Amino acid sequence: MKKLLLIPIGLLSSATILAMSVNQPIGASFTLGNMPNQWALVTSLSNPAAPYFMVSDGSFRSGTLGPLSIGIEIGAVSDLEDQVENLEKIVDANYVDFADAKNGVSEANALLAEIGDDAYVKTSLNMQLPFMPIIYKTRNSGAFMLDANLSVIGKGSLLAGTFLRIGNELITDTSFYAQTATDFSVGVGYSQSIWENSRGMWVGGIKANLHQMSLGRALVELDDKDNDAADAISNTISDDSVSSTGVGVDLGIIWMSHHFQSGLTLANLNEPVFKKPSIIQNGSSYTYGITESSSYTMEMQATIDAAISTLSKRWMLGVSYDLNSVEDAVEDRYQWATASLSYYGSSQVFPGIRIGFRKNLAGSELSYSSVGLTFSQHLNLDVAVALDKIDDDNGDETPRSYYVALGYNASF
Repeated sequence: MKKLLLIPIGLLSSATILAMSVNQPIGASFTLGNMPNQWALVTSLSNPAAPYFMVSDGSFRSGTLGPLSIGIEIGAVSDLEDQVENLEKIVDANYVDFADAKNGVSEANALLAEIGDDAYVKTSLNMQLPFMPIIYKTRNSGAFMLDANLSVIGKGSLLAGTFLRIGNELITDTSFYAQTATDFSVGVGYSQSIWENSRGMWVGGIKANLHQMSLGRALVELDDKDNDAADAISNTISDDSVSSTGVGVDLGIIWMSHHFQSGLTLANLNEPVFKKPSIIQNGSSYTYGITESSSYTMEMQATIDAAISTLSKRWMLGVSYDLNSVEDAVEDRYQWATASLSYYGSSQVFPGIRIGFRKNLAGSELSYSSVGLTFSQHLNLDVAVALDKIDDDNGDETPRSYYVALGYNASF
């Protein structure tokens, strides 16, 4: 797996000055889900109507540093490192006769049949720019928000083809495939109370997000002895990625009462389209299973959420559910269902404690358990671990995915 792992990590390291949405909420939102919580500023990004509840009339609220979120996901292949290394040894071996080469072909194809197309490593990085988001609520109760986000996705996959023998030589169209997506996103939003009575209020919001997005992808054959896979793919994507600009429009509405709230979010309502490069093939002829498209569409996604709480909203039990799946820029699909319980108190040690469960109903279908703590009123740490496991090269079970987020915010 080392070569496979080097691909997405190398892509991330070369692209950290830009960013893109990874279809995963950041910071405490990974634990809390899509429901807004006035005690967790980052949840103001979950619904365009949410900023209204984050500050009182005629005042500002802003972030400080982060959150910085890092995630890694591995395909459902046990002992992936040894599997890939064994394939490379078979490819690089010197076969002295026909029988030896024939055995190599049989062994390689048996490995490929076991691996299938599940051998991949995906890494992601996401962070808010310092002091973001910034929210100002006017005295007539309209709330304006400015947000800026940086993040990156890098994904390396092994595409299983077939092995053939020519004389005493082995050839294969099995290839390494890499994709990267980077984007710098700036959002401007407005939310306003649209109806209220003694029982509660309806609040609506709208937000426009400007994306400067760069997409890249490349192939290199497993048996290409002239290229190092990680270097060849990284160089190709650096030289041949395609950049474009688009604006996504989000709408949201929230019903807020004393002990209950619910909301609806329509993200990317206008479905902006971004340019996508042709596949750069470094000696690879493999094309099966690869989407040869000249564009990536940021699909519309509808999300509903609901929560019950104490009057102060310090205790909150909530759920959220994406009504449809969407594809991210590296061709993975997401449709989240979440549940969480949170408490935000006045303790100086652990004023914020939250636990959550999250499942992707599409794509990888991974499930996560997560926990978050707020230390000394300012420092927020959230950790999520996939419940789905694989065997590592030592035969021990290990989760397929991890997620960690760290941020520092002024107290509310």
